[in-house]
Amino acid sequence: MILAGGKSSRLGGVPKAQLRYDGATLLHRAVAAARGAGTVVVVGPDPGALPHGTLIAREDPPFAGPAAAIAAGLAVLEGQDGDSPSPKCAPWVLVLACDMPLAAAAVPVLLQELAAHPEADGAMSVSADGRKQPLLGIYQVSALRREVQAAAEQGGLVNAAVFRLLARLDLLAVPVPAGSTDDVDTWDDAAALGVDGDLP
Repeated sequence: MILAGGKSSRLGGVPKAQLRYDGATLLHRAVAAARGAGTVVVVGPDPGALPHGTLIAREDPPFAGPAAAIAAGLAVLEGQDGDSPSPKCAPWVLVLACDMPLAAAAVPVLLQELAAHPEADGAMSVSADGRKQPLLGIYQVSALRREVQAAAEQGGLVNAAVFRLLARLDLLAVPVPAGSTDDVDTWDDAAALGVDGDLP
């Protein structure tokens, strides 16, 4: 599940998903980081030119934040969105914001930790300086669905905090390679990471 629907307000509205790193858009790098997944859903505006079979979802309303985006992506993965049914949903889902160009390095580390601790509800990345990053994590679909439903019944998901959505889950806090959680929130971030502001 690739989250790509933010306003990019600190970038002057320039879509993060279309910024480029090492010759590819951040969105395409995020999709590549999910290689091996049975199904990929991008939550955000349809950018076109995605790999065949990639699903598209949109949080309701648009720009309602990552918790609402997770709910929308989960609904599409599970075939609950009212459109044509999706393939059978896997028991685990990678949740990845599109603005971390080096995230691919973290995915196998998360998978390895989950393989060693299959009883956990998921695994969340922890940066080299100790910051948890919930938008680079792998979560049990059934547990995530339960929390999405509970949040929807207790005030909704619009602009809800992702940490609050995940608060009751038994998650592994997994140190991941340095730089893999670095994201692009500002033009200074983009410059530091070598992300190109010229859209394709």
